[in-house]
Amino acid sequence: MELRGLDAHCAPQLTLRLRSDLIPRGQIRHEVVRTTRGDWRPVFVEFSSRNKEHGQYQIEVDVLSHLDGAAARKWVCTFVILVPRRDATLTEIHQIFLSTHKNVRVMADDASIARVTGGDGCNLDVTARNAGIAHVDLSAPQGKIDMGFTTIAWDEELIEVDLPAASECHPHPSVAACIVNAAPEAGEQRQIRLFALEECMLGRFELVDPEADVLLSHFSIDGQDNNGLTRRLSGRHAVIRRSAQGFDIEDVSRYGVLLDGVWPGKHKPVALRQGMRIELTASIKGIVVLGVSAILQHGVILHRLDQGAQAECFYLLLPEARPVVVPAPHTLAPQAAALPMLFHRNGGFWHLDCASGKETALSPATALDKLASFARHNRFASEPYPECWIIRTEGASLCDSAALTA
Repeated sequence: MELRGLDAHCAPQLTLRLRSDLIPRGQIRHEVVRTTRGDWRPVFVEFSSRNKEHGQYQIEVDVLSHLDGAAARKWVCTFVILVPRRDATLTEIHQIFLSTHKNVRVMADDASIARVTGGDGCNLDVTARNAGIAHVDLSAPQGKIDMGFTTIAWDEELIEVDLPAASECHPHPSVAACIVNAAPEAGEQRQIRLFALEECMLGRFELVDPEADVLLSHFSIDGQDNNGLTRRLSGRHAVIRRSAQGFDIEDVSRYGVLLDGVWPGKHKPVALRQGMRIELTASIKGIVVLGVSAILQHGVILHRLDQGAQAECFYLLLPEARPVVVPAPHTLAPQAAALPMLFHRNGGFWHLDCASGKETALSPATALDKLASFARHNRFASEPYPECWIIRTEGASLCDSAALTA
């Protein structure tokens, strides 16, 4: 994908975000940089129609410019890609594309002669068969002539849109945080851990350079045990990511994952569903048992079903995604229905009052007891594991992980 025609007042590095059912995990992000010549370096976007029905699929594109000292700018466009039948030939694919994108067709067949001269802004389809002659005059002085022989390409117009006011910028940007309850009552968790990542890695708890985002430990009757059975968890045990059906979980471990008591196989994504029981590991049961208590439009809520049920639960949210549809409480598991509605936008976490629609940015200075569904003695911590001193070095931080994933 190549950008052209953007004015010189935008930032030298732009963020390109794409959303489509044809893109792995539903969305992807690229950085587009300006070259020394002043144009933009093209980016390569990968998509796949594997296991997709033939037909038209939209790809939504956002181009964002953030320049210090200047207002943020955003351009959007939506274009359509046609997924052909599985048995379609390359000629048929080209014909379908040309019928929708070319506005001038020149055809010469059965010893006939077809001629076109001049014209500007024309996308031409030239065909000559059976001793026919097609003559196209490309000597028109205006503009540059682009000729493509084996590729399919077209232009889409970007439309600049207004961005929210600067006052909506988040006061405490983060991709991982925690709600700490100093005095949890029955059914409440001591820590509600928040993550806003394109894909979230579940793995073994480590104090130094953990490989995962969600760090899991075995809980016994005596409490948390970071040794013993915890060591049977892999550093990178399972990954949860967005999919076309909602959210998937994939086993990437050595000792396996049980989903409702069944091992799905390694590197085989399985769609999450509400009420699903996730056991780590498959070889030794009971080390960590999680339950899917809510599948939201913008994320997943997991609760522990083992001895750590009162210790922690997890929000795995999509970054920069506000829920458009708020689920009714009766459609969620009781544990999830009692929790506040949270989402991630403008780089940080927000609280949504489902009754009034009011949005409140979450930061260490926020008085959580004044917000809906928050009990007393709650505070916002800027780290997902504030009770521990997690040391991440050499690019092992969550922020770096999020950038690589996107």
